[in-house]
Amino acid sequence: MEPDPSSSPAKLTRSEWALLLVLVAVQFTHMVDFVVIMPLGERLMDELSLTETQFGQIVSAYAWAAGLASLVASLVMDRFDRRTVLLTMYAGFALSTLFCGLAPNYELLLVSRTLAGTFGGVAAVALMTIIGDVFPSEKRGRATGAVMSAFAVASILGLPMGLWLADLFGRGAPFIVLAVISAAVWVLGWFRLPHVRGHLDDERGSRVAEFLAVVREPNHLRAFVFSFFLVLGSMTVATFVGPYLVSVNGWRERDLAVIYFVAGICTLVSMAYVGRLADRVHRRWLFTIIGFGALLAALLISNLPPGPLWVATLVLSVFMVFASCRIIPAQALLLGAAAPRVRGAFLSLNTSVQHAATGLAPLIAASLVSRDAQGHLIGFPLVGLASAGTAAVALVLAWFVRPATEPTIVIVEPQHDAPTPQAEPKATAV
Repeated sequence: MEPDPSSSPAKLTRSEWALLLVLVAVQFTHMVDFVVIMPLGERLMDELSLTETQFGQIVSAYAWAAGLASLVASLVMDRFDRRTVLLTMYAGFALSTLFCGLAPNYELLLVSRTLAGTFGGVAAVALMTIIGDVFPSEKRGRATGAVMSAFAVASILGLPMGLWLADLFGRGAPFIVLAVISAAVWVLGWFRLPHVRGHLDDERGSRVAEFLAVVREPNHLRAFVFSFFLVLGSMTVATFVGPYLVSVNGWRERDLAVIYFVAGICTLVSMAYVGRLADRVHRRWLFTIIGFGALLAALLISNLPPGPLWVATLVLSVFMVFASCRIIPAQALLLGAAAPRVRGAFLSLNTSVQHAATGLAPLIAASLVSRDAQGHLIGFPLVGLASAGTAAVALVLAWFVRPATEPTIVIVEPQHDAPTPQAEPKATAV
């Protein structure tokens, strides 16, 4: 259901903000765990005697494990209390992150990253399912924006803090500290997260039958394809932005840190605004406008000539703002695309699709770029074209994803001033 532009959006209550605080904290730790491994690459390869291929496997293991775990979780996600799923998976994530910090060699680090991706990926699905079940349609834009902004905060704080801790205390320190923070967030979630069990009242068939029903639903299939091209449209060009800027300008990692820090702040501020805007205006039009901006920004940054640092900072900030902000209305559309009784399975499958796109994007980009005789990166404009092309497909597909028509489930047994259950009106055609 699209928000009514003629009416003021309903305000988030104090208890809803308290719930969002927990969910944002969970998403923040999950995103920091995902991104902090990359700037530690040189240190890990040196201290653990890793090859570039082994380090790449450690990084990719997280995404592939999260995608596979989400696929398996789609068979059982909707048969449990949402709160139980989130807390159980998040506990496994915290322990796996601790193991990452303690791993003494390549083999154990690879296993630990695989486990972290498995638990963290399913926890992220459970988190978004709670948003879809708890918050009515007119509030989902702000709720989604708040949670999605955790990525920008992770980029601003997670990367420099991880490098600082590793420099002071060694390669495992960032993961150990993150595990301690995650444990504290888990305790907070135990007291603040409500039970979400209304979907359990629906009569259910076999797990395989439900899985096939979710997969065969035409609207779900359209949503999956839309989600795939949505991620592919940004990750393809984002994979080689850093190496490209270093190649054409001869910059060092400290210069990239400045660029990403500023871009992260711009993204955080803009996502907060777009989250509120998504509850005021037509979400498909909002996605179309921002998505078109992301398409142009991908072409711009992939053709950026050598220049001063501030120009690259400005262009990358524009790209990150548009690429990140379009996710907010897109995610609000996806949350409403499935009926509540199968929303967990739908989002689990959708997460698998997104991780598949995340894994495929670097392969596409790598096949289009190469090095010249001087070692300069060439072919990046082709990556920009590929990114823009897939982003254009997502712009079209967004108009074919329809809202589900079932009313939203209610929350039972809320704990500690949890948000008041609200029923969502039946969706209308857009």
